[in-house]
Amino acid sequence: EVQLVESGGGLVQPGGSLRLSCAAFGSTFSYDAMSWVRQAPGKGLEWVSDINSGGGRTSYADSVKGRFTISRDNRKNTLYLQMNSLQPEDTAVYWCVANGVRGQGTQVTVSS
Repeated sequence: EVQLVESGGGLVQPGGSLRLSCAAFGSTFSYDAMSWVRQAPGKGLEWVSDINSGGGRTSYADSVKGRFTISRDNRKNTLYLQMNSLQPEDTAVYWCVANGVRGQGTQVTVSS
């Protein structure tokens, strides 16, 4: 089973950027489609983006389209989420997901 470890979260001002990383440990990383999901305080889990195994197909929630970019480096077993033009409503815990497995999450806080 794959194990996932997210990093890169933090506190950023509105309009700022962060890049999240998700390191995957397990032999199947390059074969798995992967996703980012998030949960804002007091809200349910929200799908953010996903990417196919080869990295050539991506999709995004309307709320992040044009601001976030998902990518992966299969040589490094790592998934990324570049987040630009961050807004307070992007404040949430972010998780990467593969085959139903989530990591521990990383907190993103957008505040002035």
